[in-house]
Amino acid sequence: MSEENDIDRRIGARIRIERESRGWSLTELAERAAVSRAMIHKVERGDSSPTANLLGKLSGALGLSMSTLMARAEAPEGRLLRKADQPLWTDPDTGYLRRQVSPRSDMPVEIVEVTLPAGARVPMPASAYAFLRQLIWVLDGALTFIEGGTRHEMQAGDCLELGPPADCVFANETDRACTYSVTLLKLR
Repeated sequence: MSEENDIDRRIGARIRIERESRGWSLTELAERAAVSRAMIHKVERGDSSPTANLLGKLSGALGLSMSTLMARAEAPEGRLLRKADQPLWTDPDTGYLRRQVSPRSDMPVEIVEVTLPAGARVPMPASAYAFLRQLIWVLDGALTFIEGGTRHEMQAGDCLELGPPADCVFANETDRACTYSVTLLKLR
């Protein structure tokens, strides 16, 4: 099994564990996440690579940050997470590369690094942010972050505190990759 398929399998298994621990059927999670039951079934079996948008909808429905969901699926135990061991995940639709920087823990703070390819756009539903406070810090390149109706043009070194939950889009409107860090504070 390829490393990518193994990651998809672990993410799917984690979604199933989270769903079952809440006593939810596939249908109930599908309704809460506003996605098809068939798609969740494919993801849970590891037969489909979930997109970042789909993971945002599922994690929001489960009351988790996408980061927490991914860390539970991928990150090894321990207080030190070396760069070589930091789990990577690639969105099959956009090429968005996500690195879980912070170790898996019960701390209310998480750090994620994202590399967004040139021309990529990743929409995220408001439900993915309903229980979080976030900062986006551009490390390299330029990022356009659309938060509801507000457009933020960000350059390397810029840091944005997100406002109340709103549908948003992470967009790289340039011809080179953009790397940014997201720091999440869990409110629940």
